[in-house]
Amino acid sequence: MVIFSCLLAACSVKPEPISYGQDNCHLCKMTIMDKKFGAEVVTTKGKVFKFDDVNCMVNFLNSGYLDDRDVAFRLVVDYSQPGKLIAADEAFFIKSPDIRSPMASQVASFEKDESKNEFKKQWSNSIYLTWGELTTQYK
Repeated sequence: MVIFSCLLAACSVKPEPISYGQDNCHLCKMTIMDKKFGAEVVTTKGKVFKFDDVNCMVNFLNSGYLDDRDVAFRLVVDYSQPGKLIAADEAFFIKSPDIRSPMASQVASFEKDESKNEFKKQWSNSIYLTWGELTTQYK
């Protein structure tokens, strides 16, 4: 019974925190360093793929490596709450040349509309993107 419980725990389907300075981006292989950026894909089988920038995650998702039905979670880091993973399809995105993201996507993610609006005022030529619009940016 103990072995069975351990196997179930090892196969759980859930996000895991990004270990900044230790985890590498699955796509570009760079060490994930900046806590304001990052992303994660978790499969329905519990495999976790981590990324240093949202464009690496989107490129991975668009690559066809996984079918949509095999993805349990698509997560991005909330720029205003460094290190906090949030659901990508519910996030608010801002793109601006003033945003210095790890792989030059120039995109920051936000959990709350208020946070997005606050930062949007600070960045020139900034535009708001939905998850659907963002995923077409890197095709």
